[in-house]
Amino acid sequence: MNTLLLLIIAILLPPLAVFLTVGLTLHFWINLILTLLGWVPGILHAVWLIFLS
Repeated sequence: MNTLLLLIIAILLPPLAVFLTVGLTLHFWINLILTLLGWVPGILHAVWLIFLS
């Protein structure tokens, strides 16, 4: 998937971007918890995973 599109999705819905990047793995659940605890940690984790993959 296009990296720019994934970055936009990561800002709006971080768990969706992680799901589209790595699937339903442990990273998805970590990102979901981070997003529920605070939006910014979820975004940072999603962006990190997008650039890592």
